[in-house]
Amino acid sequence: MTTTTPRTALSLAAALLTGTVALYIALVAFGNITDFGTNQAFVQHVLAMDTTFKDDDLMWRAVTSKGLQNTAYVAIIVWETAAALVLIYGTWLWARRDQARARAVSTYGLLMLLLLFGAGFIAVGGEWFSMWQSKTWNGLDAALRVFMLSGVVLIVVQLTGRRGEE
Repeated sequence: MTTTTPRTALSLAAALLTGTVALYIALVAFGNITDFGTNQAFVQHVLAMDTTFKDDDLMWRAVTSKGLQNTAYVAIIVWETAAALVLIYGTWLWARRDQARARAVSTYGLLMLLLLFGAGFIAVGGEWFSMWQSKTWNGLDAALRVFMLSGVVLIVVQLTGRRGEE
């Protein structure tokens, strides 16, 4: 049984912002699938740490196996695609005014992006694989943008659960 609630400005904002992030990550996943080689090179260079300072104390972390690099890249694409589908479904629930389910589903999708871009790219890529040292293959600014966007949208989505909104 679905309960529809009247549309408020905040729930409209949550719907539109969720849809915006869904569109963004769907386009990212689509681009990674249709132009596989471009970001494949990015992942390979980050994991190989071949454009870092090559500090002997860090280079043992490098992953130079093409098989492992490609597995990591495919896992990223699968995760992005799954997050896009979850957020598209969340947007559809917002459009149907099923706020409680929309909030829950959108939260899961946004958390998926926060994990990918925060834990995956910023923490693991940026720190473990020292991506910050590379002038050529440094995706920290882009990762931070997506992380912040997803976090702001998550806050807006959660604000719809205040008393009086339901």
